[in-house]
Amino acid sequence: MSEDTFTELPLLDERTAMSQTDVVVHEIKRMILGGELSPGSKLPIEKDLAPRLGVSRGSLREGIRALSSMGVLEARQGAGTYVTALEPSILLAPMGFVVDLQHSAGVAQVHSVRRVLETEAAGRAARVMSAEALEEAAAILDESEQAISDRDHEAVIDADVRFHQLIARNSGNAVLAALIEALSSRTVRDRLWRAISDENADAVTLGEHRAILRAISDRDSSAAQIRMANHLLAVEDFLHEAPQSSNEL
Repeated sequence: MSEDTFTELPLLDERTAMSQTDVVVHEIKRMILGGELSPGSKLPIEKDLAPRLGVSRGSLREGIRALSSMGVLEARQGAGTYVTALEPSILLAPMGFVVDLQHSAGVAQVHSVRRVLETEAAGRAARVMSAEALEEAAAILDESEQAISDRDHEAVIDADVRFHQLIARNSGNAVLAALIEALSSRTVRDRLWRAISDENADAVTLGEHRAILRAISDRDSSAAQIRMANHLLAVEDFLHEAPQSSNEL
């Protein structure tokens, strides 16, 4: 038996064990990785693609639906099915759903991961963040200060989210930014509860944000990381102290 035959056996065994829907997902993924399909490419029509993949049309539709939910494919009414831009922000977005389903210890674990990621993002942003982005961040913090004066917790949280997202987007790493974005869904509600539960939390958070921005503006990567880590540790401490309350939101 030739070496080529041995290399083919795992692929045949793997495909045999798959459902037809899994075969569709596997084969379209292979077509993308092999360069046959690229971002923005249109898939062959159903009557051609199904027999080519060796599956029924029903299984093909199921596989396409699965890939669409992952952000890999996009069905356009009356125009066919296309490969998306395959950007990290699209492909990692479904993680937000997983985050939303976390409870108690799971939420604290999500925050621990978020702290690691955002600490890295702050350090990177200190090295590459543009002057325009720094000005935008400062303007967001000014909005936050006004919202605190107005006792508008929703506006405070909105500014908080935009501030963290701006730093992530300006970290110079699209995957890092997408991961942080995906982990932000549940954290928004937890920060809101913290703001409602502690009347001083908004002011403390604003001070921490200004310290983070100052370190980034000074191009001090280490200080930016330390400031961000300390800021997010405070959120984790709150979750450990009142996990039930945060999960009711």
